[in-house]
Amino acid sequence: MLIPDTRPPPIFVGDTRALDFLNSIASPVDTPIEWLSSGADLLEWLAAAKLVPPEVMTSMRRAALPGELDAVAAQARALREWFRGFVHQYKGKPLKPAALKDLAPLNRILERDQQFGQIVKRDPARDGSARSGVAWRQMRRWQTPDTLLLPVAESMAELVCKEDFSNIKACEGTVCTLLFLDRSHVRGRRWCSMALCGNRFKQAAHRKRERRAPS
Repeated sequence: MLIPDTRPPPIFVGDTRALDFLNSIASPVDTPIEWLSSGADLLEWLAAAKLVPPEVMTSMRRAALPGELDAVAAQARALREWFRGFVHQYKGKPLKPAALKDLAPLNRILERDQQFGQIVKRDPARDGSARSGVAWRQMRRWQTPDTLLLPVAESMAELVCKEDFSNIKACEGTVCTLLFLDRSHVRGRRWCSMALCGNRFKQAAHRKRERRAPS
């Protein structure tokens, strides 16, 4: 008999897929939740994150040997915790060239990638203003299950190279462990989301004021 999955859906509040990946284990309330405990979990998270095409997911499920996807999920968890250490070490200030020495594990994954360009039929929903009926698309050869980690590694590289690490923040919720990239206008974001921790803070502050109010 299958036990129903009581976990909530994956949380995407990081404003960048690299931080969302770090948030694939988190304590948004009080109990840690792991969304990558197995190969099936990893596929579900990648699908929810829209990092891997659906047809690739189907192919991987069919072709993977027993235990192979679980092994990739273990690699994903190891990559996640390595990158968490990197982010916590460098967040809060612009990333300097000296950080490159600590990025060797990420570069080793990225160098396995096999990407190529392809001319394909243009999707009007993606670029309806173009005059040409064809478009340039970046493609990837998904040869083995561990290539599922490549778009995750790519998202990490984009965070490292394109974003200001000064804007990476940890939620100020009492027990929350979620990380996010603060893209707000004045860089004043404090919470992973108002629905999760912001409202809890407001409610707690309101109760505190009520207790202090004279009867």
